[in-house]
Amino acid sequence: MAAAAVVRQSPALRLAAMMGYLGAGCGQWGSTLQRRRRHDGGSPMEEEEEPLPAEWRRAAYPSLIKLASRLKNLDRVDSRVITIDDGMPVADAGVISQMQTFKSLASAFIWSAPSFSSSFSAAAFFSGGPEKKRGPMALTSLTGLCDFLSISAQQRKSIRLTISPQVTQHHIWRGAVEELLRNLGAESRAAALGRRRSPALRMAEQIAASCLRFLADAEQETTPLWMKLSPEKRKKEGDEREPLEMRQWGEVLEMFGHLSACLAEEEKLWAAAALGKVEAMKEGLYQIKDLLVEREIGYREARRQDSLVQKRLSKGLGHSSRCLFTLLVYYLYGAVSDLEVDLCGLFGDGAGRRRVSAGKVLTAGDERMVGSALKQLDRVLGVLKLVWETAGEKRAALDLRGHIWWVGAEPRSLMYRGNWFFIHDLKL
Repeated sequence: MAAAAVVRQSPALRLAAMMGYLGAGCGQWGSTLQRRRRHDGGSPMEEEEEPLPAEWRRAAYPSLIKLASRLKNLDRVDSRVITIDDGMPVADAGVISQMQTFKSLASAFIWSAPSFSSSFSAAAFFSGGPEKKRGPMALTSLTGLCDFLSISAQQRKSIRLTISPQVTQHHIWRGAVEELLRNLGAESRAAALGRRRSPALRMAEQIAASCLRFLADAEQETTPLWMKLSPEKRKKEGDEREPLEMRQWGEVLEMFGHLSACLAEEEKLWAAAALGKVEAMKEGLYQIKDLLVEREIGYREARRQDSLVQKRLSKGLGHSSRCLFTLLVYYLYGAVSDLEVDLCGLFGDGAGRRRVSAGKVLTAGDERMVGSALKQLDRVLGVLKLVWETAGEKRAALDLRGHIWWVGAEPRSLMYRGNWFFIHDLKL
C-alpha cells in the first residue's frame, strides 16, 4: 500500500495497515515512514497534523525496544551510522537500514504522544502552538535553515552578505579542505579494516593523501613572508629560463574531480556521504581555480591572493550553497560535517515569542552517547541562533531547547553551553 494512501486513511484503516508493516519486522514500515516525510527532492517536510492512534503506539513500542537493543552503542551522526566509542563509520547495510527504521519509528512515536503524557514532558516539548513539526532533518545550507525559521527573502540576502566574508577567509577555506581530506582518509581505512579494499577505495585514499601533501608543500614557509621575493625576481642572474610556474587551486580541483569519480564507484554508504562533501567543496574550488596555492611568494602577492580567495568565494557561493554552509560549520566548530536531528519543532506562544525544540533519540544512555548527542544538538541550536540573530529578528525572542530520548532514561534537565536540555524516557 502506498505511503500517501496510508496517511489519508481513517485511523482504523491506517492502524490496520501499519500493524501489517510492524508484523513484517518493522523494516517496511520504517522505510515507508521515511518516504512519507520527504518531498520528491529529499528535503524534510512538515509532519501530518493527525496523530497516530494509541493502538499503533502500543504495537510499535516492542519494536522500538528490540531495535534499541540491537543497535546499542551506535548512533547516526553526520549522515552515517557510527560506533560511539571510536567514531568510526559502520559499513553493514543491514545495520544502517535498522538505524533508519529505529529513528523514523521513534520520531513518529514521540510526535504521536498525547498532549497530557507526562512521560514525554509535554510541557517542555509540546507547549505552544506548533508552526512547524519535522522528523529527521539534515541542515546542509543556509536556505534550509531560513526555510525552517520562515525568514524573508530580503533578510536572507542580508544573512549571506554578513556571513560570507567571515567564513571565506583564506585560512578557513584551506583548513576546511584539509580537514575533509583527513577525515576521508581515516574513514576509508576504518571502513576497510579487516576487509579487502576495492581498487576505487585504494585510489581514493592515494588521491586524498597526495592532495594533502600538495597543500603541505605549497604552504611551506622557510623564511618570513616579508623577506620573500616575487616570482618574477626568483631566477638567478644570467638565467634566461622562465621562473617556475606557480601552483594554483585548479590542481586541487583536478584532484577532487578524480576523488569524486573514485568515491562514486564505491558502493559503501559511508562513501556516498563523503562524496557529497567532496562535491560541495568542488563548488568553491571552481570559483578560485586560477588563484595561487603557492605560499613562497612576496608578502604583497600573498595578501592579494588571500583577498581574492575571500572575494571570489563570497561572491560565487550562493545562499543555497552546501560549500558555504560547510565553511560556516568549520568556522564555528572546526569540523566539516552535516548537522542533523531526529526531530525538530518550531513553536509560537501567541505573544510574539518563538521556541525551537530539537531532539535526538538514542539507543542507549551511556555517558559517551549522551555527550555526543549534547554536542550535536548544541551545534544545531548554535547555527539556528546565529542565523536568526543575523537576520535581525528583533520582534521575537528565540528560545532554544534540546531534547534527548532513550528507553529507561531518568527524566531530568540540565544546562549546557547556555541552553536548556531535557532528558526523556522513551516509554508508553
